[in-house]
Amino acid sequence: MTLVFATHNANKLKEIQALMPKHIQLKSLTDIGCTEEIVEDADTIEGNALIKARYVKQKYGYDCFGDDTGLEVEALNGEPGVYSARYAGEHKNAADNTAKLLNNLKEKDNRNARFKTVIALCLGEKELVFEGICKGVITTSVSGDGGFGYDPVFMPEGHALTFAEMPLSEKNKISHRGRATQKLLEYLQELT
Repeated sequence: MTLVFATHNANKLKEIQALMPKHIQLKSLTDIGCTEEIVEDADTIEGNALIKARYVKQKYGYDCFGDDTGLEVEALNGEPGVYSARYAGEHKNAADNTAKLLNNLKEKDNRNARFKTVIALCLGEKELVFEGICKGVITTSVSGDGGFGYDPVFMPEGHALTFAEMPLSEKNKISHRGRATQKLLEYLQELT
């Protein structure tokens, strides 16, 4: 089975490839020659995931899944949420986003947060959505050099390390993306 993962993000691709069974050939947008930017203008994480998957299915004809992830912080009324990638501006700089988040939480005692990933799958005529959530807290400073995005300031529940301090294999077992991907994989395995 060949599936396209609607991303140019090499870090995301690496995380998902590590979880995919060998019988599924995973391709990226780059692999299929999709160089245009897919505009994610939905007002929900689910909506953005569906936009990506539908775009590839309609324009390129491949079975495809797209994902979108948001960090939702309690003390900030769910911010940055659907705007996580561009929290500090359209330039989508992870360090700037993280700095803005830490600054906005400076005076807050409640540092509870959750990462939410939604994977939308367009397979044949079907459209399915798989959700993964990981609860945790936002640390007061950046720690670790692994991962990407907000990983250096997100410490999952029951752990003493940020995502950026964990080996990828450990992060994949508990992360929002890992959980959503596991649901996707369970569905795909039922088809074989």
